[in-house]
Amino acid sequence: MPSEFVVLKNGKLEKYNNFEDIPQKFQHLIKFLPEIPDGPHTEEQHKEIETWHDKLKELMIREKNTNRK
Repeated sequence: MPSEFVVLKNGKLEKYNNFEDIPQKFQHLIKFLPEIPDGPHTEEQHKEIETWHDKLKELMIREKNTNRK
């Protein structure tokens, strides 16, 4: 299953399959579903999986900064 990310931007839900395509500003993160391949995992896959926590935190910061008044 490919990654799926959904954000609310300008009152509309926008869906992305590539993390890099997610806009810098949006109102709310609706869905964060990165692709995690079935195991066992290679060392390279482990390194990729370990990046998702920081990527989620980055999106939460983008969301918070957009909603700041």
